[in-house]
Amino acid sequence: MQDIINELKQLKENNMFRQITPIEKKEGKYVYLNGEKLINFSSNDYLNLSTDKDLVKEFCKKYIDSPDFCFSSASARLLSGTSDIYNKLESTLASLFQKDAALIFNTGYQCNLGVISTIASKGDVIFSDKLNHASIIDGMRLSEADFHRYKHLDYEHLEELLIKYRNKYRRAIIISESVFSMDGDIAEIQKLIELKKKYNAILMIDEAHAFCAIDDECAGLSNYRDVDIITATFGKALGSFGAFAVGDRNIIEYLTNKARSFIFSTSIPPVNIAWTNWLLKDKRDYLNHKREKLAELTIRTHHFLCNAGFETTSESQIIPVILNTPDKAEIIAKELQKNGFFVLPIRPPSVPIGTSRLRLSLTADITIDDVKNLFEIIKNEI
Repeated sequence: MQDIINELKQLKENNMFRQITPIEKKEGKYVYLNGEKLINFSSNDYLNLSTDKDLVKEFCKKYIDSPDFCFSSASARLLSGTSDIYNKLESTLASLFQKDAALIFNTGYQCNLGVISTIASKGDVIFSDKLNHASIIDGMRLSEADFHRYKHLDYEHLEELLIKYRNKYRRAIIISESVFSMDGDIAEIQKLIELKKKYNAILMIDEAHAFCAIDDECAGLSNYRDVDIITATFGKALGSFGAFAVGDRNIIEYLTNKARSFIFSTSIPPVNIAWTNWLLKDKRDYLNHKREKLAELTIRTHHFLCNAGFETTSESQIIPVILNTPDKAEIIAKELQKNGFFVLPIRPPSVPIGTSRLRLSLTADITIDDVKNLFEIIKNEI
């Protein structure tokens, strides 16, 4: 026990100790903290759907008398935890991504963990982008397959690894995010498709931060038949809860029978499934309206940052401000909160040592003036 106490003490001394922030209320682009109203730049609610009261009222009016308006499934999917609405949503997702089938998981973490640890095993090899999410890393570890992490977005390095190792294994899987969660840069999916074909590999793309946030069809950036497995979450741009994988029927049936994080979890409440399906089926025009607002803000923000001399590798709504040390990130985050902006410092192990940062998330209801005011403070503090 003393070693745990000592480790916690060390985290505090190094400004790497984490605490849960008790948000009092969320309202559009705002959060309320300690009685203060702050513009939220630390949200993955990219379309600001989760706090849209008019949208919630419209949904409730339509579904209040439905058997799907239920707050617990009370069972795993393979027992009594599947009603027709789950099948409808999986059909909606399969159609959206032009795949044979889909499978819903409880969270993005459980989805990546379950998919990777099921598809790969001893005798297989995984090639993973160096900056892939922790859920992907943990899935690789759990799989017991060998894995190699190629330099971030370096496809020459990936090909070097494929040349060196591919033929030593039965099955090879290439895994990348589409939009990277901490840097906001974007994978070259077409290049990954070329490499997966050349070296007879399975390609998996995690669309968590692109699904419904970037593409006109709500299908993220890998709406290609040649991407074998696509995973994403409902808990970001779609303002809901849960996650999913899509692929050909054999892959989805295999996951249904083998993925432990799917088999041994009580399924998501039907009301969340109904909400998600309703948004994707009935409210696509509204989703596109919000996405277009986000796209315009993202373009204007990157243009502003370029003109103001802020360097960034981001190509998306996620914008990192690298500050190197945890101390600096925490100090500036606190100063921003004093000035009406909710921004949290991101520190190791979420990011590599030496790359502590502010991770800014643009959402549809934020304005370009909000962005300019935020960066004026950051500029004065750096």
